[in-house]
Amino acid sequence: MTLNVVVSGHVDHIFHGLIDGAELSAKLDQVLAKLDVLTQKENQMALTLDALTAQVTANTSAEASAIALIQGLADQIAAASGNQAAVDALAVQLKASADALGAAVVANTPAA
Repeated sequence: MTLNVVVSGHVDHIFHGLIDGAELSAKLDQVLAKLDVLTQKENQMALTLDALTAQVTANTSAEASAIALIQGLADQIAAASGNQAAVDALAVQLKASADALGAAVVANTPAA
């Protein structure tokens, strides 16, 4: 099959061989339809990637907050050594923080 394309203000297609203009047009329509499908999938992937990026950012922020909380409590416990009232207050604070963290994890975990 030979395909010659001449451009002169507009495109003239000169075909020699097995493919006629109608068959080529049908093939081009198929290619364009597949291109549309790929474009739609690419757009969906971009939306999914944006959502995933936002979730990673949220998780990273939450993890950093949890790390800071744990490190802060460890420092407070070390500083309160020998002071039972301070240790008891930290135990109450730790329980409240653990409960809040547990509730947040449950609330943001999708059902299996």
